[in-house]
Amino acid sequence: MKTLVAYSSSTGNTRKVAEAIFAGIPGEKEIRPLNEVRDAGPYDLLFLGFPTHRFGPDKKAEQAIRKHCTSGRKVALFVTHAAPEEAPEVPEWMRKFRDAASAADLVGFFDCQGQMASGVKTMLRIFGSRKLKEGVRNDTSQGKPDEMRLQRAREFGKGVAEKFGKEAS
Repeated sequence: MKTLVAYSSSTGNTRKVAEAIFAGIPGEKEIRPLNEVRDAGPYDLLFLGFPTHRFGPDKKAEQAIRKHCTSGRKVALFVTHAAPEEAPEVPEWMRKFRDAASAADLVGFFDCQGQMASGVKTMLRIFGSRKLKEGVRNDTSQGKPDEMRLQRAREFGKGVAEKFGKEAS
């Protein structure tokens, strides 16, 4: 089985999670930034990672998901966001990623908190709604993804790859 871990990362959060997932995957594997993936055809399993922008996938993420999440393709998505995982709005954001990948056979999904970019904090302080400004004041994302989240990412990668490997054999 040949596995590709591909990711888009603006601030490094999604890259860290991609590297953790990659470390957990046994067997033949590659890791690369998503913009360097021309053809995903040779891979049996794809792990695709994205940051959350404006409460879901941005246009480039949607395009990449639709390009690589084709019918019959085995895909596991991983997503980073600045909100705590248990925040009530996070499931809706993650649903948007799942919906974008609906053509593929989604074999796994992982999300975790990453550190909010300072530029985003500044924009939200200036232009955000009252709720968003409050979120910036109460931001808990500093230092995320932390080792606990990265360990969960390694376990996710290993679990999905092992499950898929058993199904494929």
